[in-house]
Amino acid sequence: PATQANLDSLRQYGCIIAPPAAGAMACGDEGPGRLPEWRTVREYIATALTPQDLQGIHFLITAGPTYEDIDPVRFIGNRSSGKMGYALAGAARRRGAAVTLISGPSPLPDPPAITTIRVRSAREMAKFVHQEAPNAQIIIKAAAVADYSPLTPDSHKIKKGTASLELKLTANEDILKSLGESRGENTLPLLVGFAAESRDHLAHGLKKLKAKNLDLIVINDIGGSESAFANDNNQVIIINRQGKKIELPRLSKEETAHRLLDQLLPILPSP
Repeated sequence: PATQANLDSLRQYGCIIAPPAAGAMACGDEGPGRLPEWRTVREYIATALTPQDLQGIHFLITAGPTYEDIDPVRFIGNRSSGKMGYALAGAARRRGAAVTLISGPSPLPDPPAITTIRVRSAREMAKFVHQEAPNAQIIIKAAAVADYSPLTPDSHKIKKGTASLELKLTANEDILKSLGESRGENTLPLLVGFAAESRDHLAHGLKKLKAKNLDLIVINDIGGSESAFANDNNQVIIINRQGKKIELPRLSKEETAHRLLDQLLPILPSP
């Protein structure tokens, strides 16, 4: 009780408390009481040093690829690493927001102090996005969700046989379009989409912005040797609903995330 009272006093003085990690302890007990990992402590320090201009805002952010199973061994996937979505989640959290991150298969660890939901397929991604969307004021869809999945995945490994194999695909739900349609004329949630393009970047980005009723579109150039996929840096173009274009230089994905969040501040409705 005395320790808890002391912690409460520190919070009242404005101190930020990094909670203990859970796990096996020296005394033999299992539970909360371990020293937090450095990455967790670093996150709390970064939050303490960052202006809390997104406090009270709930973000829903998606990240990473989806895997569409062909059989128990093979799947259709893509090269997304999830780095951009995770950078956005961390940046929003450090600026005071509550963040729910829905991640496809990614080697990145769950970020500290963020509610993370792990999914595999486009169908699972859609299920959890629709489940969490009503709680969010801002939704950023940075995940590279598969457009198609096998019509009838095989429950057993497909054996090598004929020289060719025909794979029938069916279209997956366009999650971002569904969100735009369900929002209609409402101002919330704000919707931000990503467009990974290899040519005609602006034309395709503007088309997606309008067709899906978005507030911002972030256009990635995935062509050439400096593709955004699996890279620590990124160069993007942000376009808002009025057609204003903001071209960012090549930056770290963390800095790109903060620049994107800066563009959301002026269009947030007053509470």
